[in-house]
Formats: sequence, structure tokens, C-alpha cells
Amino acid sequence: MSKRELIDTGSDKRYVRRDEKGQFKESDDVGRSLAADRRQKAKHESKPGQGDRGDRRS
Repeated sequence: MSKRELIDTGSDKRYVRRDEKGQFKESDDVGRSLAADRRQKAKHESKPGQGDRGDRRS
């Protein structure tokens, strides 16, 4: 699984994943992603760069 990278579009910031060709595969808004992480208690740790996969302990 590829790591997420942060893209600043100027109007908002997004986490994106790229496929083997370097094209965007997934895209998530940063504010929505971080807000969703705070609403849930972590049961499993996720590896760095994989914050949207599983949970993330703080």
C-alpha cells in the first residue's frame, strides 16, 4: 500500500494516494479526515503514512 501524501491545492489540503503509474488513486480532505479520527477511539495502531487505514493512537 502506498503512503499518503499531503497536497495543498490552494483552496484546501488533501491526503492522496498514488497508483503504480503515479496517478491519484484516492483523495481525502484533511479537515474531514482528522475530525473523523478524533471522533473514534483507537483499537488498532496504524503504521506511519497509513492513518486512514485502521486506527491511530495519539
